Amino acid sequence: MQKIMLTGKIHLARITACELDYEGSLEIDPQILEAAGILPYEKILVVNRNNGERLETYAIPGRSGSKVFCLNGPAAHKGSVGDVITIMAFSVLDSSEALTYEPTIVVLNSSNDIVERKGRRK
Repeated sequence: MQKIMLTGKIHLARITACELDYEGSLEIDPQILEAAGILPYEKILVVNRNNGERLETYAIPGRSGSKVFCLNGPAAHKGSVGDVITIMAFSVLDSSEALTYEPTIVVLNSSNDIVERKGRRK
């Protein structure tokens, strides 16, 4: 049996931009992606704490060190600059691996600085 498990999470990120005229996705600072164990172009679930919106898209790397979280394309309708979002990536694990797997989680402050690390990549 296989289980779909949370493997990477960015918690309390602030949206820095929304660009409707783009092909789509969520642009994220690659340093933050790496810290959370999320790969560029990996499928992600984005949850907006301010308005309850949820969307599936993929992560695209922005400029390193920029702390950018930019909703692009139609996803730009799902949030506004300053909204607090959580980004989650999931992977399929076999049952035995799922029992002991610990996801990589980073928590951000209001400036999108990493203030806490949990899980595999502390």
